[in-house]
Amino acid sequence: MPRMTAARAAVEILKREGVDVAFGVPGAAINPFYKALKEGGGIGHTLARHVEGASHMAEGYTRAKAGNIGVCIGTSGPAGTDMITGLYSAIADSIPILCITGQAPVSKLHKEDFQAVDIASIAKPVTKAATTVLEAAQVPGVFQQAFHLMRSGRPGPVLIDLPIDVQLTEIEFDPETYEPLPVYKPAATRAQVEKALSFLLASERPLIVAGGGIINADATDLLVEFAELTGVPVISTLMGWGTIPDDHELAAGMVGVQTSHRYGNATFLESDFVLGIGNRWANRHTGYNLDAYRGDRKFVHVDIEPTQIGRIFAPDYGIASDAKAALELFIEVAKELKAAGTLPDFTAWAASAQERKATLQRRTSFDNIPIKPQRVYEEMNRAFGPETRYVTTIGLSQIAAAQFLHVYKPRHWVNCGQAGPLGWTIPAAIGAATADPETPVVALSGDYDFQFMIEELAVAAQHRIPYVHVLVNNAYLGLIRQAQGNLGINFEVNLEFENINTPELGVYGVDHVKVAEGLGVKAIRVTDPNELGAAFEEAKKLAAEYRVPVVVEAILERITNIAMSKTVDMSDVTEFEELATEPGHAPTAIRALQA
Repeated sequence: MPRMTAARAAVEILKREGVDVAFGVPGAAINPFYKALKEGGGIGHTLARHVEGASHMAEGYTRAKAGNIGVCIGTSGPAGTDMITGLYSAIADSIPILCITGQAPVSKLHKEDFQAVDIASIAKPVTKAATTVLEAAQVPGVFQQAFHLMRSGRPGPVLIDLPIDVQLTEIEFDPETYEPLPVYKPAATRAQVEKALSFLLASERPLIVAGGGIINADATDLLVEFAELTGVPVISTLMGWGTIPDDHELAAGMVGVQTSHRYGNATFLESDFVLGIGNRWANRHTGYNLDAYRGDRKFVHVDIEPTQIGRIFAPDYGIASDAKAALELFIEVAKELKAAGTLPDFTAWAASAQERKATLQRRTSFDNIPIKPQRVYEEMNRAFGPETRYVTTIGLSQIAAAQFLHVYKPRHWVNCGQAGPLGWTIPAAIGAATADPETPVVALSGDYDFQFMIEELAVAAQHRIPYVHVLVNNAYLGLIRQAQGNLGINFEVNLEFENINTPELGVYGVDHVKVAEGLGVKAIRVTDPNELGAAFEEAKKLAAEYRVPVVVEAILERITNIAMSKTVDMSDVTEFEELATEPGHAPTAIRALQA
């Protein structure tokens, strides 16, 4: 039997589980693992500038390509605690990443050793499993189980903590005979699918709510096939955006209290049956007024996690199933119903959804200086085509992006949906661009998100990872300011100051162009909305030429209120800004405005 260190065995398992790149920061307690990584070969490594950044890079890497599992590595103590935010955002959105940390020697774990913290206990609430390995011989089994857990059922992250002496201990392990464990995924039965479709047959105005579980299951083609077969319009959740192209005749928009379309909400409120697949009824989708969301309509919920069914509200029928397995059966039974002539004709209902799409629009065409944010998204639609992968996290910029941008493919909207940590965007964009360098990446940040982990731009410069980063700068915590309005305050949300080194910025404070250039990337500042298009084109050229990120900073008006519900009720969304009343008001809308 071959003998090797436990660290080397772990590296060999990573390779056999399909890992080809890792993101991390070395340190004393994880150095034996890094030695094994170097000597084992076959796994690339991207050196992050912050360990939390490494965890978000791993997330972006997983989210961008089906089958990927991002790996992040750090030393003992603060490295692990820094990665907790990444683990939280991963488990919240059902994203499998593997976090590997170094640890003090086993004999020192109870002696308050330098940088020795019980990271497994800290990480347990935000992982599917978190283990400090105390016996070197258990390392292969713990890693094998980690991949099994990450891929089985509802996907999610795992943390493995390796004491330094465990890493260095030699064990017997044969990589050539290693095999991954079979993946477990629950599957719907025919009887369950027939029962679910009985609700569809009894409805007149049905909708499919397509969640991120469909993308995780790599089943978007099946979702589109099922929608086309039945003629049922599709509402995408924020995490499910891209399950059906925005310009598809059955794409009915998004629903919710923030990241939603006027036409999506209106169509939903007219529906009488909702089939949710791979979604979790997130509160930004349903709002807190569940009576308004549920109304008199019937609900069927299909989810891979049995305990998710009934968590928010009790559906009329629930099925615990992987989205792909369920959709295959839905298609099979629907074809039989159609052949028998018992499938209703929903053509008029689907057409009404498209009519709303062509009439209930928000205005984007403004020539104001400073720039109104809506114009930025209009110009992004013009500059960045259907092949674009957008990456963003939280704030008014993300909410407005979901209202105005267009997504045409799965995994082309990479968004931290539930956790929403500031600073996520830059490292996640790096991870996404690493996973799929052929697909153009466009990141989007407000100024505060951009500043949180701005140092990670140096990682992309060092490793030559090009992408375009749109930075909308209003020198405000915009979303928090808007939320504080309900309380009658405007407190500690102002970021403006007069930068003594860049007086031409006025009160916009941080000179992002200088900072970005100092970190080794290119940057362009735009103050006139009519120059945005040229700036985006220049950014694409510079990214291709220099193979680094290019930041395009748009100086926005200080205050813009983006449409959302003040009462967290999807039936009560306030439209703060001017609506589109003629085609020129929303020239890049999916459907031309019909006044």
